[in-house]
Amino acid sequence: MATRKGQQETVKAARRPEMRLPELEVWEGGELEPDGDYDGLEFADLDWAGQEGVGARFMDCAVRRCALDETRLAKARFVDAVLEGVRGVGTDLSGASLRDVEVVDARLGGVQLHGAVLERVVVRGGKIDYLNLRKARLKDVVFEGCVLVEPDFGGAVLERVEFRDCALRGVDFSGVRMADVDLRAAGVLEIARGMGALAGAVISPAQLLDLAPALAAELGVRVVA
Repeated sequence: MATRKGQQETVKAARRPEMRLPELEVWEGGELEPDGDYDGLEFADLDWAGQEGVGARFMDCAVRRCALDETRLAKARFVDAVLEGVRGVGTDLSGASLRDVEVVDARLGGVQLHGAVLERVVVRGGKIDYLNLRKARLKDVVFEGCVLVEPDFGGAVLERVEFRDCALRGVDFSGVRMADVDLRAAGVLEIARGMGALAGAVISPAQLLDLAPALAAELGVRVVA
């Protein structure tokens, strides 16, 4: 949890992924397979739209510029992996596990990550619309320089999560449990629901002023001139 030293608020920083990708072999196989085991591979410029990779395991892999429209990757595992320039609508990553992963310049809409586990993950650049992280567990996660439109963190657990130079528009924090969540460097912070769940988060004085009307409404406080 955030702790106070004198008048200065401190928060534990997120640990970033330790990426050490080996020399990768270019994937020349066919479609994804459920419970497939992929190790040391580079997937580039592929169309995975509608493919089935439920329970697949990607270790020491790079996925670059692939189309993920309606791709089913529920309960997939990504370990020591890079997802760069991926794009798509309706990607299903529900219940997936991402550990030591970088997501770079993604363009996604309606991606399902509910119930997923993210540990030592960086999401850098790009735009994700309607990100569903309900009841997910995020530990040591950094959102950096990206745009998140109406992300849903409902019921999630966030520990050592940072939002840096990114835009959070219409975010839902309903029922979220937070510890060492740093929102101070978010360029845009628009909270649609869940103001009361900000215990365990750190915000800047300017953000507090911006959020004051919504916070008062959440607490049932009337402000009358």
